[in-house]
Amino acid sequence: MAKMAAAAAAALAREGREDAFRRLFRFYRWRDLRGGPDLRGVIDFSAAGDQVVSSDLSISSVSDQDAYRAGLRPVSQWKAYGLDGYPGFIFISNPFLPGCQRHWVKQCLKLYPQKPNVCNLDMHMAAEETIDLWGQSQEHLRSKGSSKREPRSLLEKLRWVTLGYHYNWDTKKYSADHYTPFPSDLAFLSEQVAAACGFQGFQAEAGILNYYHFDSSLGIHVDESELDHSQPLLSFSFGQSSIFLLGGLKRDEAPTAMFMHSGDIMVMSGFSRLLYHAVPRVLPNPEGTALPSCLEQAFPSDFPDCSVIEHCSEEDWQICTKYLQTSRINMTIRQVLAVGQSFPDESRRERERDATSESCYHQEDGEVKRHKLNTDN
Repeated sequence: MAKMAAAAAAALAREGREDAFRRLFRFYRWRDLRGGPDLRGVIDFSAAGDQVVSSDLSISSVSDQDAYRAGLRPVSQWKAYGLDGYPGFIFISNPFLPGCQRHWVKQCLKLYPQKPNVCNLDMHMAAEETIDLWGQSQEHLRSKGSSKREPRSLLEKLRWVTLGYHYNWDTKKYSADHYTPFPSDLAFLSEQVAAACGFQGFQAEAGILNYYHFDSSLGIHVDESELDHSQPLLSFSFGQSSIFLLGGLKRDEAPTAMFMHSGDIMVMSGFSRLLYHAVPRVLPNPEGTALPSCLEQAFPSDFPDCSVIEHCSEEDWQICTKYLQTSRINMTIRQVLAVGQSFPDESRRERERDATSESCYHQEDGEVKRHKLNTDN
């Protein structure tokens, strides 16, 4: 089915002016998906398919203890897949231990948006107004109803957060003088996943957290700003589901569509590291419940003190639950520099321009645009 959808997109693209990737992006972005038939071309890794193959992992590279410390099942229990035609692409179906996804959701909403990390709201609001997004939003989220006309809290207006080396959305560059310490818990998680996929020594140096709602999408792009492309791009998803499109080295190659559900991890490495990709649509989780069942699982009572995972209180989880009922969070982690590598020298004028020219290219209800936030709704 996936090959049929890609072939159809390529044929339609030849008839019009749009490239094959844009054609399929628009197909999934705008078509009414509630009836179900339009999803037949989307790969579901929980079901066998012609294009889906098993992917071998480096089980001995991650001890069960280290996996457990990161909130993961032993690597021997992970279900990992690849796709024909996409060497270096690895899809890992929710390897998290029960209750451990809650830690990462809470971190993405409560801790990681805090200063000195950078977020889209910094471009439109005074510094003192973005100090505690969680504290300013929790009462609103706790009492939130189902009306779409309700004003959004600051957390609901959050579109992206950058960690470590902060990505500059205008120049599409990282720089040595725009860096804050990378979260140690997220670095440890990323290192275990990378090692299991054969990348021992991976260093988590930069992260981009994307916050999606049902009307959100992520435009067609390639992650090529890192100076070292020999290391993988890691992607973690939590909350509602999405359609992910993975294309080729050129946009006239029709992409393959696949589902990403809460807890799923994608690894793009080797040939697949520099492929075009996008998220055209966020979908309600397929179980038909407010939250996927994997997020309702209880946190283990015997979790070791040495773990990077912290228990999420019921009060905090109530706020996270309200947020996730209409939202999806994605963390993409990357290594920017090779060992011993440094950033090229830039003039002072270039550094000053880079530091003041950040904006967001998140999509919401339309084409790619420079996102200017309206803080009144």
